[in-house]
Amino acid sequence: MRDLVRGLRWYLREVDGRSRWERYLAECAAHGHPPLTRREFERRRADARAGAVSSRCC
Repeated sequence: MRDLVRGLRWYLREVDGRSRWERYLAECAAHGHPPLTRREFERRRADARAGAVSSRCC
């Protein structure tokens, strides 16, 4: 049961982007520069995905 809860927690953190956000904060702290707000961070990620070249047509 414990493994199931741990796996579900991991999955939810990956889906909602919390793990990416925490990695970003750790990277900012390691480099000593102020992080973006969560909203700015997500907006830049969305913009980067929208501008990325893909093999799909739409």
